[in-house]
Amino acid sequence: QVQLVESGGGLVQPGGSLRLSCAASGFTFSSSVMRWYRQAPGKEREFVAYISNTGSTTTYADFVKGRFTISRDNAKNTVYLQMNSLKVEDTAVYYCKVLRGLNGVAYWGKGTLVTVSS
Repeated sequence: QVQLVESGGGLVQPGGSLRLSCAASGFTFSSSVMRWYRQAPGKEREFVAYISNTGSTTTYADFVKGRFTISRDNAKNTVYLQMNSLKVEDTAVYYCKVLRGLNGVAYWGKGTLVTVSS
């Protein structure tokens, strides 16, 4: 079955960096586009970044452009989110997501908490 396991979250000061990982299993990772989302307390889940199956194409939400970088290692079935210049407003649970099947069923990990605070 599809499994997505996020890791790498934690407490960081404003201006700091973290790298999140999402380990995938149960599907052909190298054929799948991957996405990162986040959900801040009291807010709806929102899109953060996208990466194509080969890694050649990436897109970002405006609020992370120039600060976050999405990448992947198809040999390790893992997608990453490098987060630099973190802001207090980046505090959220970060999730990775994959769509599978003709109907595009969404699979989510359980998330990893990022807290940006001084």
